Amino acid sequence: MVRKLELCIDALLYITGLIRLARWWNRRAGKRLVVLCYHRMEGGYLREHLRYLRRHYRILHLETALEELYAPNEEMVHNWDHRTLLALTFDDGYHDHYTYGFQLVRQLQVPITIFLIPGYIENRQRFWWGEAEYLLSHTPVREATIEGKTYHLEKPDDRHALLDLIEQRVRYARSVAEREMFITRLYDILALPMRTEVEGDVQRSLTWQEVQEMQHCEWISFGAHTMFHPILACLKDPSELLYEVAHSRLAIEQELQCPVRLFAYPVGKEEHIGSQAIYAVQKAGYTWALTTIHGINTPKTDPLQVHRIVVDVEQPWLLIAAKASGLWDFLIALGRPRAFFKKCLLFIGRER
Repeated sequence: MVRKLELCIDALLYITGLIRLARWWNRRAGKRLVVLCYHRMEGGYLREHLRYLRRHYRILHLETALEELYAPNEEMVHNWDHRTLLALTFDDGYHDHYTYGFQLVRQLQVPITIFLIPGYIENRQRFWWGEAEYLLSHTPVREATIEGKTYHLEKPDDRHALLDLIEQRVRYARSVAEREMFITRLYDILALPMRTEVEGDVQRSLTWQEVQEMQHCEWISFGAHTMFHPILACLKDPSELLYEVAHSRLAIEQELQCPVRLFAYPVGKEEHIGSQAIYAVQKAGYTWALTTIHGINTPKTDPLQVHRIVVDVEQPWLLIAAKASGLWDFLIALGRPRAFFKKCLLFIGRER
C-alpha cells in the first residue's frame, strides 16, 4: 500500500510539472552535481532509469563531472548544454555489473563509475553482508548456541534474532580479522562446509579479468572502496584503517595500470566514516571521496565528503526522477509527501 502511494505521489509530481520545475530551479541555482549511488544492476528498472536520466541531465564520468564542479568559473569552457550535471556510481563491484550492466551502458552510451573491493575480487568469497542470510537459509541444524544463547531456528522470532545478531557483529566488527573469525565460527556451529569460492551466487564479485575487459570500454571507470569493506569508523587499529584505504588504491592501479583518484567510503554515512578515515583518504592521495550523505553537490562541497543520493534498480523511474531533482527529498524533509498527495486529490476533487 505504501509503495503504491509513493508511486502515485511520484506520478502526480511528474504530471503536474513540479519535477520539471525542480530541475529548472537546480539549473538556475548555479553549478550543481547530482551523484546517484546504486549497488546491484540487474533485476529492476535500470534501463528505464538511464533513459530518463540521459534525457534530462548531462551525464558525465564521475571524475570529469567533479573536475567541472570544482573548476573556477573563469576556467570553465562555455557549454551550450545547461542541464544539471549528473554522475552514476555503483558500489561493490557485483558480478552483474559485468553480466548485465556492461552491455547496457554500451547500448545506451551512458558513463558509469564502479567502486571495487580488491580483497573480494581476489578471495572470491561471498560479501560479508550476504553471509547471515546464506547461513540461516542453508544450515541443516534446528538449534544453535551462539555466545551463550540458544536459538531455535524453526521459530521465526529466534531466526530473526539470530539474523540480527550476525548482521550486527559482522557490520560493526573492530577489525577484518575479527569479522572473519566470527563468520568462520558460525559455519562450524551451523554445520556448514567451510567457506569456498562463490560460484553463481548473487553475492559474487567481479574478477580482475572482467574488470580489465570493462576497462577498455569508454563508458566505464573505476574507483576504490577499501580492501575488504569494513566500516572504517569501527576499526580500532589506525594502521589497518590506512591499509584498507591506501592498499585498495594500489591494488587497483597495479591491475589496471592507471591512476585511481576516486574513493567511496563503505556504508558511507557520517557515523560510519569518522575523522580518521578522512585523514587516511587524504594521506593515501585520493582527489575525491564519496559518502552516502544525502545531498546535491555544489563547488562548496568538501571534495573528500562528496554527497550521493542512494537509489535502487527496483525503484520505478518516476521515483528516480523525483529524487534526482531533489523534490522528493524536499517533501520528505518537510515530513509531508502524503499530506501533499491528499491535498492535491482534494484540490482535483474540488475542480471537478
